[in-house]
Amino acid sequence: MSSEDAAATGDAAGQAATDADHENALQDVIAVDPDDVEQGTVNRLDAHTGDGIRHRAFTCLVYDTDGRILLAQRAPTKRLWDAHWDGTVASHPVEGQSQEDATEQRLEEELGITPDQYDDLRVTDKFEYKRYYPNEGVEWEVCSVLKVTLDDTSLDPDEEEIGGMLWVDYEHLHENPSLYRQLRLCPWFEIAMRRDFS
Repeated sequence: MSSEDAAATGDAAGQAATDADHENALQDVIAVDPDDVEQGTVNRLDAHTGDGIRHRAFTCLVYDTDGRILLAQRAPTKRLWDAHWDGTVASHPVEGQSQEDATEQRLEEELGITPDQYDDLRVTDKFEYKRYYPNEGVEWEVCSVLKVTLDDTSLDPDEEEIGGMLWVDYEHLHENPSLYRQLRLCPWFEIAMRRDFS
């Protein structure tokens, strides 16, 4: 084996070790067909590497009573779309978990938002999309959009999940997305926002 081959093998082994150590390697997501019909579970890391595996996901848009949306910056340690801005949390339900229950869980885990701060969590849309993140992986999801309005905007963000937070007038953001381009918005949020108000 040449020194170049050995180096390439070492790099591949190092990447495999890094991937295996990543928390995603220990989790499963729900594979689905284009109509969001379950096709069994798949390893979360497998679903987000190579050409990906279509799976179920959600994004939740969190508002206050003044019509502002809470943008949350993904932590810089995230494998995909690290340090991009989301509106507001996004993740995957596990087998047997509803989108609403999964969203409640992530709102509390990521932002410290508890169910007593809202009473209108609801699914408002669903779409399929596929986007590659250069040199890191891919998202291929049937993504449900949920919305919720906070009566109490107290937040307790988890720094391992959230890099920053920003309240933005949603109508202004929706009508003027180019003004917010420097924030580098997550693709699933941009799609959800583009489909909104239609």
